[in-house]
Amino acid sequence: MDRLTFFSFFPPSLSHTMAKKPLHCLLILLAVAGATSSSDAELDYSKVSGIIIPGFASTQLRAWSILDCPYSPLDFNPLDLVWLDTTKLLSAVNCWLKCMVLDPYNQTDHPDCKSRPDSGLSGITELDPGYITGPLSSVWKEWIKWCIEFGIEANAIIAVPYDWRLSPSMLEERDLYFHKLKLTFETAYKLRGGPSLVFAHSLGNHVFRYFLEWLKLEIAPKHYNQWLDQHIHAYFAVGAPLLGAIETIEATLSGFTFGLPISEGTARSMFNSFGSALWMLPFSKYCRTDNKYWKHFYGGRHVGQQTYKCDEQEFQSNFSGWPTKIINIEIPSAKAFDAYPSFSEIPESNLSSMECGLPTQLSFSAREISDGTFFKAIEDYDPDSKRLLHLLQKSYLGDPVLNPLTPWDRPPIKNVFCIYGSDSKTKVGYYFAPSGKPYPDNWIITDVIYEFEGSLMSRSGTLVEGKIGPISGDETVPYLSLSLCKNWLGPKVNITRAPQSEHDGSDVQIKLNVEHHHEEDIVPKMTRLPRVKYITYYEDSESLPGKRTAIWELDKANHRNIVRSPVLMRELWLEMWHDIHPDAKLEFVTKAKRGPLRDEDCYWDYGKARCAWPDYCEYRYVFGDVHLGQSCRLRYTTAEVLSHYL
Repeated sequence: MDRLTFFSFFPPSLSHTMAKKPLHCLLILLAVAGATSSSDAELDYSKVSGIIIPGFASTQLRAWSILDCPYSPLDFNPLDLVWLDTTKLLSAVNCWLKCMVLDPYNQTDHPDCKSRPDSGLSGITELDPGYITGPLSSVWKEWIKWCIEFGIEANAIIAVPYDWRLSPSMLEERDLYFHKLKLTFETAYKLRGGPSLVFAHSLGNHVFRYFLEWLKLEIAPKHYNQWLDQHIHAYFAVGAPLLGAIETIEATLSGFTFGLPISEGTARSMFNSFGSALWMLPFSKYCRTDNKYWKHFYGGRHVGQQTYKCDEQEFQSNFSGWPTKIINIEIPSAKAFDAYPSFSEIPESNLSSMECGLPTQLSFSAREISDGTFFKAIEDYDPDSKRLLHLLQKSYLGDPVLNPLTPWDRPPIKNVFCIYGSDSKTKVGYYFAPSGKPYPDNWIITDVIYEFEGSLMSRSGTLVEGKIGPISGDETVPYLSLSLCKNWLGPKVNITRAPQSEHDGSDVQIKLNVEHHHEEDIVPKMTRLPRVKYITYYEDSESLPGKRTAIWELDKANHRNIVRSPVLMRELWLEMWHDIHPDAKLEFVTKAKRGPLRDEDCYWDYGKARCAWPDYCEYRYVFGDVHLGQSCRLRYTTAEVLSHYL
């Protein structure tokens, strides 16, 4: 097959569109990713589906109640948008909170209002549709728009929204979410005749991990891997907090507003009512619990209390593998409930009782947070600690399927791509102290520890001692948590570092067959030019049997916006083009160069008075162009351009 006849696999109108604007047809290529480079194994794109699992707070919630809001012209009626409707949030915040909060002990709805997740693609595109609020709350809209605009069938893209306020076990108990997710994969297979591609972002990766463990208890052991191979071709883990996220601590103790017009105290009380509040707690990379999979061999009976075991490395290091102690908090030396009065206590409570003893500063590692030690230590000083400790024991440490606060192993899926941002200033620790105010504002952050540019520093810029990693995280999740998936790579790895922008290959660095020892980070000794954003690829040179793994690190890619990154879209496009082409010679697409792939990638070079990248782009005016850059277009067809990436 030559490079032009590839388009004959698609309908004429679609192949014409693909030839003009390939990036906008990303999921077409993803959908045929099941084809290998051998000529006898090709999959028709029409047989494969793309399944999207959104992250935390990335699904719309709609009211399922009638709620009259006093002193406000806006009420809540069934199917009204709750998350996120900033108009009602501003005009009737108390009503809005009733529709958002859950009972912290049993995760039931408020008596006056209940909310449920929206369904379908509309539930994950824009959280707050509107001329101004829409672009600000856009999540998957651009991704989906590219597919719809260029002819992808509606049943080829499947969103699986969920109530991100619930703990994993409650997702199944209340909504049968994991049963429905299993049926979604099976329905997609029956409808289209091929496996699915899973795209998960942030918390969505934890949801998918829990699903894989839940599935072990639903399918006979000998059929488990067979089911996965039949229904899932590839898993794209985007921005996965594999060891948790530090900002969960901030949201739990002082409140994280997510940019909403509410106080931190209100945000804290709302967040702590969610069953999912602890799902992304930071945890140790050295501690595990028993595998529930053995339940199959005991007739479904409990085989004793789960044991929490830690390797020797946990006790040789003070930080549980993290850069530093995550929480440093001042508490009174003597127990004094009056030091932290709640709203239920009388206004005349004497705040001076906090002076009954000198404050004591305690520090807690990731293990001490995830096993409940921290919450027990402050239980007498914080009214939320008892509720959170109950939630931790019931819904996480005692979960009948999986303790989510344990390290990940590589998912048993053929193709795994772990993709995340890096090299941004990211929080890795906090200092808290009593504020002297009533709950929920009883704690204040006195200092923050960041990882950035190979060092640990406080908010004031003072260097802090600790175990720093080679680079920093993505502004939200620390690098250690994001890069745990490097353990999933095979025994030998090819490492390539290249600029994110279009380049001619002069600044591409390659190291082949690098030895990879499990549990050890791979740190490439490669240079960086100032003010250049790079993408670093770690790809199997010698894979695990029957598996293929790749890690992509994108410099300065923000955690919340990475799914909209044009660089990520380009790399996915090229990788899938390579995978489906019968003439592909390498295991992964070449990184030797990157040129413009779309007309939109061409621009005018005012210094040279011509279109930039003259080997790829030319000046070609079309009626309606309003500036010179708009008239710069690709010189060749897309098929001719892409033939250089085989």
